[in-house]
Amino acid sequence: MIIIMGMTMSLTMAGKPLIRSSPRKRGPRSKPSDEPESRLRGNEREDIAPAALYRLMAWLSPAFPVGAFSYSSGIEWAIEAGDIADAATLGDWLGVMLAEGGGYCDAILLAHAHRAVVAGDDAALRGVAELAAAFAPTKERHLETTAQGNAFVAAARAAWPCAAIERLKTVWDGPVAYPVAVGVAAGGHGVGLESTLLAYLQAVLANWTSAGVRLIPLGQSDGLRVLAGLEPLVLATAQRAQAAALDDLGSAAFRADLASARHETQYTRLFRS
Repeated sequence: MIIIMGMTMSLTMAGKPLIRSSPRKRGPRSKPSDEPESRLRGNEREDIAPAALYRLMAWLSPAFPVGAFSYSSGIEWAIEAGDIADAATLGDWLGVMLAEGGGYCDAILLAHAHRAVVAGDDAALRGVAELAAAFAPTKERHLETTAQGNAFVAAARAAWPCAAIERLKTVWDGPVAYPVAVGVAAGGHGVGLESTLLAYLQAVLANWTSAGVRLIPLGQSDGLRVLAGLEPLVLATAQRAQAAALDDLGSAAFRADLASARHETQYTRLFRS
């Protein structure tokens, strides 16, 4: 989901203390270095229990029945229009979506849903659920996040029921956005926020990359290189989201929003968004 709210439009594609990261520097992205790896090691303050890790892996696996494979978040139109043509342009496009668009906004919503569940704050939980459902910028983005969110809630209730999911259904009877559903389930099962954010962002990025690999098309090795190249950005985005308020929601990935809107009338389509 990408949220347009007091945003600066850009046509460029290119408990624990909270840490606010510095703004991302512009320039060509490099391969993962020792620095992000050491940062990740330094962030291992959150010990994840084996059962929690198992659940995260199951919930965010491509096999979990939310239908993520059928959505491209506008990438299909971007490829048709020529904005994405190879691994390098795919990586640039996804980097903007991740750090300045839907990925970042989803991460903020997930974090606030998780905290509301842990705190037992029904008003905050309803507020973030309503906000997430209302602020999708296009019809297809709304379909994408709510269809996956509702499917996630149904699957998690069937296999891993918990009081938090039932609480969500009590306080909010509208469509559930995907990041809110994941945040509620993770908070209800005692899965830490840091681990949940990293796993969620990696899963979303992997799905976007898979869409690009199929549509351009690219080889699997190129797709893996795109994922590897964006690893530092995933870590940085997760850190920023942990420190962000709901007032920080906003997108500068304007071209990606246009792609989503244009995809609605694209003549030949393989994906639902």
